[in-house]
Amino acid sequence: MTDTTSAPAEETDELTRLEQEGEIAADYLEGLLDIADLDGDIDMDVEGDRAAVSIVSDGPSRDLQKLVGRDGEVLEALQELTRLAVHRETGERSRLMLDISGFRARKREKLTVLGTQAAQQAKDSGEPVKLQPMTPFERKVVHDAVAAAGLRSESEGEEPQRRVVVLP
Repeated sequence: MTDTTSAPAEETDELTRLEQEGEIAADYLEGLLDIADLDGDIDMDVEGDRAAVSIVSDGPSRDLQKLVGRDGEVLEALQELTRLAVHRETGERSRLMLDISGFRARKREKLTVLGTQAAQQAKDSGEPVKLQPMTPFERKVVHDAVAAAGLRSESEGEEPQRRVVVLP
């Protein structure tokens, strides 16, 4: 006889763990905002299999733009620091995603369009379509968009020149 009660318990444990990651990350980021004397509210969520934390502003988010940096470079660094803070507290590697002022959400929308267009181009031409080098986050979004369009894609090259190739 198999135990079917463990699956819901495992899902609850995973959700609790991800919520704990979000709480630790929120505390860490609140401390950073205080040190930097920046105003921002922190929203926490669980998206799929990872904790998601967003820093948002009620008013103009010009100050928070400093935390995004050029092309999200500061955001990426803050995400890594936040993941390290979570790791320090839990002993577990975190896959937490950080967004500031909707930067990642807007980038995700643009990359989804790019992936869909590249898939259509590969379908129409019958040739592979090579995209510009991207970060792991960007490549994941494009791979998902290509898969949703019914095609396959793969990554090629070495960081930081790793790129998505959409296959016809």
